[in-house]
Amino acid sequence: MSQLTEQSRRWRLLLGSDAAQTQQGLQGDDVRLDQLLGALYDQDESQRQGSLANSAPKVSRWLGEIRDFFPASVVQVMQKDAIERLNLKRLLLEPEMLQAVEADVHLLATLISLSHLIPEKSKQAARDIVQKIVDELMQRLRNHTEQAIRGSLNRAQRKQRPRHQDIDWNRTLRANLMHYQPDYQTIIPQRLVGYGRRQPSALKEVVLCVDQSGSMASSVIYASIFAAVMASIPALRTQLVVFDTAVVDLTEKLQDPVDVLFGTQLGGGTDINSAMAYCQQRITKPQDTTLVLITDLYEGGNASQLVTRADEIKRSGVNLVTLLALNDDGAPSFDKRLAQIFANLDIPTFACTPDQFPDLMAAALNGGDVADWAARNEIAITPATSQ
Repeated sequence: MSQLTEQSRRWRLLLGSDAAQTQQGLQGDDVRLDQLLGALYDQDESQRQGSLANSAPKVSRWLGEIRDFFPASVVQVMQKDAIERLNLKRLLLEPEMLQAVEADVHLLATLISLSHLIPEKSKQAARDIVQKIVDELMQRLRNHTEQAIRGSLNRAQRKQRPRHQDIDWNRTLRANLMHYQPDYQTIIPQRLVGYGRRQPSALKEVVLCVDQSGSMASSVIYASIFAAVMASIPALRTQLVVFDTAVVDLTEKLQDPVDVLFGTQLGGGTDINSAMAYCQQRITKPQDTTLVLITDLYEGGNASQLVTRADEIKRSGVNLVTLLALNDDGAPSFDKRLAQIFANLDIPTFACTPDQFPDLMAAALNGGDVADWAARNEIAITPATSQ
């Protein structure tokens, strides 16, 4: 297979599949680029579909991937073309079409990606659909999250010399079974177990630092939902930070998950180091803080500084965890070299499903070994085993 000259390469990509029956001559990322362009511009009227019911995930991925090759100004033009050529305009303009599509995370990611293009008259309808999907996710995830985290916080607060009203009698009796007195048919407790009353200064802190590049769309959505749930727990102080090449703090919006999602801008570059620098400045009590970095670790910024900073944060006492993905889509694509470096720094690094996330946070907040938790739940924590 001969390599195209630069001029021939440009003409081949410009003319698309009509210029050749195969991708002959294209190499590396040019093959992927040709497929992305072809998905939008190589379709004729007979190939277009009237419904996105089965293609919402594909559209969502496409919207994220085009940002890997084009600047923001070009991406906006391609998105407008996609609205026309892939029937997205009809989807966004007609609420009844949205109601006919299965509401899922992929559809939500598509709507959020295109939020800046939705006509004014359709914004409320789109917001209603987003609200519906968010409500369904909240209903699915809230109870497990609250139970797991509240239980973990209660265990972390347990005192050995509690006041009478704070005694946990069930645990106290179990802890003193060896002191049973047959003559009196009773247990004389030598050690009392109870729950302390948490003071404001002793609040546990959680920082979710989330990569909002196109490939992380589902993770952004789930992280936003979990952040909103955790923000409602009084014993936690929760912060949500999203980033591409810029850093946006969405903590003030956590009372409304829909506002949080519309505050994200899926896609763009990736500067993990800058985001971690921002989070590092926001941490006031390292020993009481869990920082969850959600990213595929494809760093567009300074990777060596990122490694140094992650190590500093870890050594300061922060419980640092890296999630390569927070979604139901299976094993993610990620930078295996950087993930291995993080693992070598004793920073647990693995992918996690939304159903597993509450128990992960419970383990982290209870001071447990997150790596041990992952191993017990058969989650691959060594990057080399995640293919």
